[in-house]
Amino acid sequence: WYQRRVREAVVSTQSTGGVIGIIVVSQEGIPIRTTLDNSTTVQYAGLIHELAIKAKSTVRDIDPQNDLTFLRIRSKKHEIMVAPDKDYLLIVIQDPSVST
Repeated sequence: WYQRRVREAVVSTQSTGGVIGIIVVSQEGIPIRTTLDNSTTVQYAGLIHELAIKAKSTVRDIDPQNDLTFLRIRSKKHEIMVAPDKDYLLIVIQDPSVST
């Protein structure tokens, strides 16, 4: 069922305006589904996976009863949204200048 959930998340997110790419990463940091080219996927998957682990750890260090549910990073060129799940990490890269 988790494969179906991943597919549904990718399809619904892709229809949102401004989306540049979507990557689904396993808990081990391995890309399992992507709409981007291989080198871009590998770069984003590796770096964002590490960042999500650090963010989750930071949230837990601040409050052991808490957990990371969403991470949003905005730069001049892109907005990267990360939704961690028990089985995978959903990464959405979008152009913040495009209105939805």
